[in-house]
Amino acid sequence: MNHNQVALLARPEFNLMPREKMEYAGVSALSNEELLAIILGSGCHDCDVFELARRLSQFLSTETSVPTLASLKRIRGLGKVKAAQILACLELSGRFILSDKAIPVSVPEDVLSRVSYMKYESQEHLVVISLNSANYIIRVHELTTGLVNQTPVHPREAFALAIEDRAVSVIFVHNHPSGSLEPSPEDMSITRVLCASGKILQIPVLDHIIIGKSGFTSLCRCYPEIFESTFFK
Repeated sequence: MNHNQVALLARPEFNLMPREKMEYAGVSALSNEELLAIILGSGCHDCDVFELARRLSQFLSTETSVPTLASLKRIRGLGKVKAAQILACLELSGRFILSDKAIPVSVPEDVLSRVSYMKYESQEHLVVISLNSANYIIRVHELTTGLVNQTPVHPREAFALAIEDRAVSVIFVHNHPSGSLEPSPEDMSITRVLCASGKILQIPVLDHIIIGKSGFTSLCRCYPEIFESTFFK
């Protein structure tokens, strides 16, 4: 998708449905919810297809392996047929496209596939990625959803889920709805606070990544002096 297409899609009047958006801008322009909405086709009696897709996306974003049919059916509004459709898609992607072996995180690019949906969000989202001692992803947790240009977080909430995961280290990721990849003064401030908190908790922050429509910025690569420990190149 080129810059002109991105600019058009950002205009309020340019409100395409997922299939139309895919035809115009390509499949990579669709958010996770839009992709799932296409697969689901319709909603259920108490919610439309987009709300059901949002619930499913929220569930899948925390999973580190292909879920079971039983676990999918526990999502409110997702019946046996739709759960089976989703499970079949996940299984096929694993068989034909994805490697059957997990890859340890060694560079910022290794985590982007898990959070790429964030670049098309209209509000700021902040997630924490917990890692084990071998640098494999344990889970991805959404911490906050904020306004168009800010999402506050307290260090206590930022590390609570990582502690539950028994994480050895963490990576924070947030998006800039404006598309800018430049860290704001607030981004720099909270990064310093999170790194200091991680040092106290002995759960080092390895990176803080900013995602935008045109790419990403690794604060660890740009400002390595802030970070106590990192394995990124």
